[in-house]
Amino acid sequence: MKARQLILIVLFIIVADQAMKFYIKLHYFSGEEHLILGLHWARLHFVENEGMAWGWKFGGGFGKIALTLFRLVAVIWGSFLLRDFIRKKYHKGFIISAAMIYAGALGNLIDSMFYGMIFENSDIYFQNVAKLLPHLGGYAGFLHGKVVDMMYFPLIRNAHFPSWVPIWGGEDFEFFRPVFNIADASISCGVIVILLFQNKFFAKPIEAIHHTVETQSLVDDQHQIS
Repeated sequence: MKARQLILIVLFIIVADQAMKFYIKLHYFSGEEHLILGLHWARLHFVENEGMAWGWKFGGGFGKIALTLFRLVAVIWGSFLLRDFIRKKYHKGFIISAAMIYAGALGNLIDSMFYGMIFENSDIYFQNVAKLLPHLGGYAGFLHGKVVDMMYFPLIRNAHFPSWVPIWGGEDFEFFRPVFNIADASISCGVIVILLFQNKFFAKPIEAIHHTVETQSLVDDQHQIS
């Protein structure tokens, strides 16, 4: 697979991801939700994530900087890995999957690095929609931006765990609960494809069958090695 093809795949994912995030940030206030094509199980729900994928976070402000720097290092390292995969002619499906993971990480890194500087804060209480490049400055500094999430697919809602289920018995049940973005989806799809097709991606070439060469040596009781 050529590097040019891989770059186009990565750019496509990043442009799609950032375009969706810019649209949501500039048209939705925090917490705003709308159905997609009138479907109750497919929604656009604007939330901002201060931490990792699926809303996980740790360590407050210091943890935020550490996470952003970790993403930056991972993306830089990933650039060299992808080049190495192409040079060593890894399976095309594996390279594309790795590129999807790389593009997703880069997409969320852009949010973490720059969004705090170029956007206003989106306020759920006053329902104000953020502006791009506000004259009073953004809602946070460099490396402190929040990742924009918006894709929400609650396929099952208002359900309850049966009372006999350990720990969660009787509690509310919802599937699928996480709110995510295109970058998150790209990472998840890349990982899932690698896991599903790992035997194909990393299969060893079939070795040629070697025939035994006769040595024409005497094989009797005196020449056998016990």
